[in-house]
Amino acid sequence: MKYKKIRLKPKKEESLRRFHPWVFSGAVQQKDEDITEGEVVSIYTSNNEFIAVGHYQIGSIEVRVLSFDEEKIDLDFWKKRLTSALLLRQSIGLLSTDNNSYRLVHGEGDGLPGLIIDIYAETAVVQSHSVGMHEDRMMICEGLKAVLGDTLKNIYYKSETTLPFKANLGAENEYLYGGKDVAEVAMENGLKFYPDWVKGQKTGFFVDQRDNRALLEKYAKGRSVLNMFCYTGGFSFYAMRGDAKLVHSVDSSSKAITLTNRNVEINFPNDKRHEAFAEDAFKYLGGINKGDYDLIILDPPAFAKHRGAIRNALQGYKRLNAVAFDKIASGGIIFTFSCSQVITKDAFRLAVFSAAAMSGRKVRILHQLSQPADHPINIYHPEGEYLKGLVLYVE
Repeated sequence: MKYKKIRLKPKKEESLRRFHPWVFSGAVQQKDEDITEGEVVSIYTSNNEFIAVGHYQIGSIEVRVLSFDEEKIDLDFWKKRLTSALLLRQSIGLLSTDNNSYRLVHGEGDGLPGLIIDIYAETAVVQSHSVGMHEDRMMICEGLKAVLGDTLKNIYYKSETTLPFKANLGAENEYLYGGKDVAEVAMENGLKFYPDWVKGQKTGFFVDQRDNRALLEKYAKGRSVLNMFCYTGGFSFYAMRGDAKLVHSVDSSSKAITLTNRNVEINFPNDKRHEAFAEDAFKYLGGINKGDYDLIILDPPAFAKHRGAIRNALQGYKRLNAVAFDKIASGGIIFTFSCSQVITKDAFRLAVFSAAAMSGRKVRILHQLSQPADHPINIYHPEGEYLKGLVLYVE
C-alpha cells in the first residue's frame, strides 16, 4: 500500500536519521494534497529518498513517526509492536502474582508516539494523544486481544480529554471490548487498589510511582507520614505497610479522598492509623505545627503543561517545598516530585534548592528519582523523561 507523501526541506532529515520520532511543520517543504489529520503518510527527504512513515497531524509536530522502515501500518504491525512492548515488561520481571498493573505502551518510549496503554488486572485502558492513534483504535484493540489473549477481558478507551481539541472528533470514553463496568481490584507489589478508569484522572491510577512508593515503604517505619495531593492514596497504603506510626492523606478533591479511603480500607481494614482530609494543600500545610510530621510526600499534579507556564510552575514548586521544609520535624524526610514534562531535572532541583536555602535548614539528597522501567525513555527522544523526584533528609 502506498501512502501519501510528505517531502522535507534540504538537510531537515538529520533528526530523523538520528531516529527522533517527530517531524516539525517547519521542516516540511511539500506534501500531497488532501492529507487528512490522523492519516498515515510516508516521509521523504528533499532528494526523494524514503526515511519514515507516521501519523500526520495539524500543528507544530506535523508527523509522529511509527516506523523508519517502509512498512504497512496494519494489524500485523500493531501485533508486532504490542508483542515487543509486552516482552520488555516480561523480561524485567514486572508481571507476577503480586503485580498485575503496569504500563504496556508508553508513547515514544515504545515506538508508538501518541499512545498510552495501562493494564489493570484484566482491563486495558487505552489513551490516544494524537488523531492518528484515535483513528487506529480498533486495530489497536484487535492487536491487544491477539497479544494478551485470555488474560484480557475489557478494553476501555479513554481519550476524551487527551486528543487535540481542535480536531473536533467528538470522541467519547467507551468500552471497545468487554464492558465489565464494575469495580475491579488490581495488585501492585502485593497491595490492592481500585483503579477508577471510568471517572478517575488519567487512566485511573498513577502506575509511574510504583518504584518510588516501594522506596517510601522502606523509610516509613515509626514515622508520622503526610501524603499531600494523595489522589488514590498509593503512597499512603505503602507507608502503612511500612509500619508508619500514622498516615494522613490530603487532597483538595473529596472524590480523591473517597478513593484513598477505599484503597486503604481494602488493604488495612479498620486501621486507625490513617485519616484523610479534603483540603487545599497550602492551607493544610499552613495550619500544621512544625514537627507534626517527619515524612512528607509532595506529589502535585503537573504545574506546567506547556512552556508558557514554566516560570509560574517553578515558583509553585519553590513555594510548596519551602513550606514543607519549614514544617517538617528535625531528622525528617521529604519525597518531592514534578511530573511536568516541560520542567527539566535541573530546573526542578534548582527550585527545591532555593526552597531549602530559604528555610536555612541543612538538607541532603538521599535519592534522585525518575519513572519506572515500564515507562521507558527512547534514547533518541530525551523529551520522554517527564517524572523527576528527590528524597531529602532535613536536619
